[in-house]
Amino acid sequence: MKKLILSLTILLVCINYSFSEAIKVACVGDSITYGSGIKDRKNMNYPTQLGKLLGDKYEIKNFGNSGSTMLKKGDKPYWKQKEFKAALEFKPNIVVIKLGTNDTKPQNWKHSADYYDDYKSMISMFSSLSSKPKIFICLPVPVVETRWGITDEIVNNDIIPTLKKISAQTKCKIIDLNTPFHDKHDLIPDKVHPNAKGATIMAKEVANSIIKL
Repeated sequence: MKKLILSLTILLVCINYSFSEAIKVACVGDSITYGSGIKDRKNMNYPTQLGKLLGDKYEIKNFGNSGSTMLKKGDKPYWKQKEFKAALEFKPNIVVIKLGTNDTKPQNWKHSADYYDDYKSMISMFSSLSSKPKIFICLPVPVVETRWGITDEIVNNDIIPTLKKISAQTKCKIIDLNTPFHDKHDLIPDKVHPNAKGATIMAKEVANSIIKL
């Protein structure tokens, strides 16, 4: 009887431990992470779909803030948004950063010289957390047509090369959210924001990278 009770106690401890030790994933980003323009945004944004793909072992949180920039001198720095503070307080085990699209706007890209250092600074802040998270750098989704000052030329010629350089120096792995959309521009109906099917592609790419850890 005592052995049975001991066995049940150990089992309960293990069950409780498994639930308390869910792998925390922070999805950091702008309106594309938030899910702007997606019908049934609450259920179809990419972080929510990511959670469905990864299952109960993971706790996924969407820290997207529409219009945000990586640039500290941008017109809406992610650094000053409540989502950034919340993402740090979440103490994630994994961080997925997708910022750079809004940085291409003329009023923001005039500070382009700071993009590299600002990005590395954000990586450093997450890296310094007690949870010591693995950090992923996302290449931006293509900009099908210039809108709101957002331009694909800067994404391709400046943002993506800079992100690859940062990846090489920091050892943070790249998640390519650009290439999968090259022949699927119809999934970006407003020319900047992927629809629900586009968010599914993003979720699958992120999930595949996380699973490989």
